[in-house]
Amino acid sequence: MATLGSSQLRVGRASVTEVPAIKPARRFSIPSRVGFRVQASESQQEPDLSVCVNGLKMPNPFVIGSGPPGTNYTVMKRAFDEGWGAVIAKTVSLDASQVINVTPRYARLRAGVNGSAKGQIIGWENIELISDRPLETMLKEFKQLKVEYPDRILIASIMEEYDKAAWEELIDRVEETGIDAIEINFSCPHGMPERKMGAAMGQDCGLLEEVCGWINAKATVPVWAKMTPNITDITEPARVALRSGCEGVSAINTIMSVMGINLDTLRPEPCVEGYSTPGGYSSKAVHPIALAKVMNIAKMMKSEFSEKEYSLSGIGGVETGGDAAEFILLGANTVQVCTGVMMHGYGLVKDLCKELKDFMKKHGFSSIEDFRGVSLDYFTTHTDLVRRQKEAIELRKAIRKGLQSDKDWTGDGFVKESESMVSN
Repeated sequence: MATLGSSQLRVGRASVTEVPAIKPARRFSIPSRVGFRVQASESQQEPDLSVCVNGLKMPNPFVIGSGPPGTNYTVMKRAFDEGWGAVIAKTVSLDASQVINVTPRYARLRAGVNGSAKGQIIGWENIELISDRPLETMLKEFKQLKVEYPDRILIASIMEEYDKAAWEELIDRVEETGIDAIEINFSCPHGMPERKMGAAMGQDCGLLEEVCGWINAKATVPVWAKMTPNITDITEPARVALRSGCEGVSAINTIMSVMGINLDTLRPEPCVEGYSTPGGYSSKAVHPIALAKVMNIAKMMKSEFSEKEYSLSGIGGVETGGDAAEFILLGANTVQVCTGVMMHGYGLVKDLCKELKDFMKKHGFSSIEDFRGVSLDYFTTHTDLVRRQKEAIELRKAIRKGLQSDKDWTGDGFVKESESMVSN
């Protein structure tokens, strides 16, 4: 966003011989690997990047995130051809006529002196809405992609108003195209909040629970709920989504922002006819925030949902294999990239795969599961950090108190050295 055989799995809701049409019952657990081995593997075999998420097999964990990189058949085909693990199409709704975009719709934050125009892009704001293309057109292209790439994973992103019949109709129509899974956009921070769409729904856990109930009663493919970071505790809506039947969660969507004010014109950016509106912030600058949100969700999932295999898709500022490794170390099954593709192109996936493999070789990991969630156990409370440091300091003092072996004797201050080893 692997090449499958003709028997591609679609575990979760699809009716499959010998498998009832119920949610997957595989375990989702992140084993403790405290003290894991970090030396290079003796084997020269290439690490395996393939993953199986909610029964969907992908050649690597890199997924095109919903947005401009999945806006039409041409670009989604390009993504498959370049080797992305899966593609999540740009969000669709029933009535595209209500979606009207403006230009300019992007603004960028650059590193450098006074925001030099030559500085590296570290922040990206967009005020772009969901797909403004007719639903019938998008559905036709989904179907065409599944005919041409039957073994590749195509995920539909959908968003609707607070209307049960609308959600049910939209689910029926996207599933008819043969898509492999659905991601629910409960997280777009801008555009149409008056219709209770996007983050306006994802921030209201009561509303979220009701709508997830409608969706999961209707859908026959795995469903991921995309979380908004514009909330005090992101684990609350994630918990509600999983308890209401979703097989996975994706986090994070963009962060509500105002990119800046033009100090010459005194107008906000991006400026449309002299005016602007808050938009969604992405790119490198959001990566640390996304890591924290994913860590919190992963700890909650490990604690409360370990009996079944729920999935977690990490999103936020991924431009290198190392960025992706961090999300996986925190428990993510897949890693989504959107702004990174807009800046670096679809060929970025090759660098991501190479860099992730280099990381795995360095530590002797042969598969994604070898290190998924490894870093999660190293997060604790500040109170516990104080306790641990106190114990460590006392231990170091105890070690320094006495000479550890004969080679440590200096001959100077012999009496003092002897006294240091007398027990009290």
